[in-house]
Amino acid sequence: MGERRERQERRRAREFEAFVAGAAGRLLHAATLLTAEPGGAAPAAQQLLVGALSRTYADWDRLRGEDPYERTRHDLMVRFAHHAWRYRRPRGGLLGRLPPQERLILVLRLYEGVAEEQVAATLGLPVERVRELCTRGMAAMLSSEEAGAAGQQGIRRLVAGTVFREAWPRGGADGRERAGRDPEGVA
Repeated sequence: MGERRERQERRRAREFEAFVAGAAGRLLHAATLLTAEPGGAAPAAQQLLVGALSRTYADWDRLRGEDPYERTRHDLMVRFAHHAWRYRRPRGGLLGRLPPQERLILVLRLYEGVAEEQVAATLGLPVERVRELCTRGMAAMLSSEEAGAAGQQGIRRLVAGTVFREAWPRGGADGRERAGRDPEGVA
């Protein structure tokens, strides 16, 4: 019985490692956008992601057909929402000048390509409020003093994540993305 359990644990670890190898980069980028940390070292984003991935690993055998990427992303977003007060101070990242709730909605809507209705259900907000916060966040990025081209480029970089995801969809139930990068290095 011990040998069988050991084989199952090794198989589980291999499957999870393959999932992390394919999805961790995109999830870390989403976490970095959420925490508004500049590129490079992003300790708060890494902490958020490690928490979400540890939860996914703990539930790995119980996923039963559920997409592990979707589960991990949902847990990442919930963790961010519960601790948003930690991320109110601007840190200089792409979305640094936005309040945490607007950052969360922009990342879900533009970077991850999640439908308004799904974002509203996840956050417990009316669809109209999600639409309003998304519009406000985009307007703030476009209208800041230094924005002009920088704000437009930031929005294009967020949307490029969605384009990348649609052009190279995740393969299979393990959530691994196909190899390759988008032209702007967003994913």
